[in-house]
Amino acid sequence: MKRLLLGIAAVAGLVLASSQAWSADKLLNASYDVGRELFGDINKAFVAKHPGVTIDQSHAGTSAQARAIAEGLAADVVTFNQVTDVDFLVKKGLVSADWQKDFPDNASPFYSLPSFLVRAGNPKHIKDWNDLVRDDVQVIFPNPKTSGNARYTYLAATAYAKEAFKGDDAKVKEFITKLFN
Repeated sequence: MKRLLLGIAAVAGLVLASSQAWSADKLLNASYDVGRELFGDINKAFVAKHPGVTIDQSHAGTSAQARAIAEGLAADVVTFNQVTDVDFLVKKGLVSADWQKDFPDNASPFYSLPSFLVRAGNPKHIKDWNDLVRDDVQVIFPNPKTSGNARYTYLAATAYAKEAFKGDDAKVKEFITKLFN
């Protein structure tokens, strides 16, 4: 069965344009929880190529990090998974309004893909979105009202359904309702 992997733009590596003092030898990367290990590895590789630089990491949900920065967390770099939190920092005057112009086609620096975590051995043989709406399968999702990743899951599922049901809105709605209920 064809797998639909929908790339969701994620925002990474934005240097804050704040008036806070910046030291070239020590940086604070405020990042989202899920990226802890990834950015730990990226930061180590960066430090290896830039002797004398250290990078401290701060991790929490992206929106919580954005609020902490707005309230005074002296982050030098942010690695967020949703553009709305970068927009929040733009409105607070901490990131340049035209930050996306630094990237080709005003894009965000990298992408994120939804993943299905299944029990060891995948006993129910879950391979695609359709498998998640079977009666014998129970899914657990974070709340889209509080989680950027949950919003991306909703968008990815909707994109899958629109393609699978050739834009039939009634079937898309039925699929999404069954998936999230």
